[in-house]
Amino acid sequence: MKFNNYLKTTSLAFVAVVLLFSSCKKDRQIEKAAPEISGTKGIYVLSEGLWNRNNSTIAYYDIAKGTVEADIYSKVNATNLGETANDLQAYGSKMYCVVSGIKGSNNSFVDVMSIATGKSLKRISFNGATNLDIPRYVTFYQNKAYVSRYDGVISRIDTATMTVDSELQLMNGTNKAAVLEGITVANGKLYVTNAVNDYASPNSLKTKVTVVDLATFKKTKDIEVGPNPSKIATAANGDVYAITWNVYGQTNKPTLVRINSITDAVTQTEEYDLGAITIAKSQAWVTKDLYSGSAEIRSLNLTTGKLGNALITDGTVVSSPYGITINPFDNTVVVSNNAGATKTAFVFGADGKKKFSFATGEGPQTAVFNYSYK
Repeated sequence: MKFNNYLKTTSLAFVAVVLLFSSCKKDRQIEKAAPEISGTKGIYVLSEGLWNRNNSTIAYYDIAKGTVEADIYSKVNATNLGETANDLQAYGSKMYCVVSGIKGSNNSFVDVMSIATGKSLKRISFNGATNLDIPRYVTFYQNKAYVSRYDGVISRIDTATMTVDSELQLMNGTNKAAVLEGITVANGKLYVTNAVNDYASPNSLKTKVTVVDLATFKKTKDIEVGPNPSKIATAANGDVYAITWNVYGQTNKPTLVRINSITDAVTQTEEYDLGAITIAKSQAWVTKDLYSGSAEIRSLNLTTGKLGNALITDGTVVSSPYGITINPFDNTVVVSNNAGATKTAFVFGADGKKKFSFATGEGPQTAVFNYSYK
């Protein structure tokens, strides 16, 4: 009897050790550091295409070969990307393409692709019973993707299952659905701009950035920033920068508005006429004076909130900068030029000199980087 008890005790101890070892091994796997980037293999650039032409594309530039595939999506997936693709962002090993489509046409979705291959993993439909579910921009937080929509809804996508797991309807002060555009995350909160959709209607004049607590996925407040806020981005210190575009014919001027994401107070407003904004680590660039005939790309000082030096130092002409993206690995900057018969993506080094350029589709916008790893 004592011998049997000894066997039982020994067996239980052995099982406990095995379980402990297994648990420790699993913990080590979970805590495994992300692979270290060793270089940039290629660059994807999204082009939204011309309205109602169903000609959105993604170009891919192979840096080692110096070659471009003008429509890598169609080549890899044997189908076209779709109508009015509006945003392309990376999260982990995947990139998310927001294809806005046209109201009432049932052609709105988010396409999730492999960054390594460009292969579509899933198309997530955004077509509802009212056909108002036009998606616009996407951002990420803790394994969730958040998509702004023209019907005033934020859709939350689980990045593991690639399915919409929750939705939040936002309303503005006049109890009408907000028209949502730019979206960003800071300090566990979502910040989304309420922009103008119907320029002829006074009731459509949106002037706010809406804040959503991501722990509860509920709206907490609206922040007044000025007419027609559109683009928005977050700095490493948590400050949020919103660009307002004003409305043609109104007396208000376009502005850059700085928000403290701890207090949600507006701490700075500058009368700048800006288009796009990109922030990575301590570096930030904006496109300025797009319609004045003297468009340029300028640095944004994230300490002072003031504009600084011009990006381009070698005389390269980018007459219509439509999109701009920083590569956080090497601080190169991709500037998409929407001018001329052939649209072009220029890549500038930290010294402001052009490293190379390649052709894109109509309306080139944001870029995603395909990295190599150690």
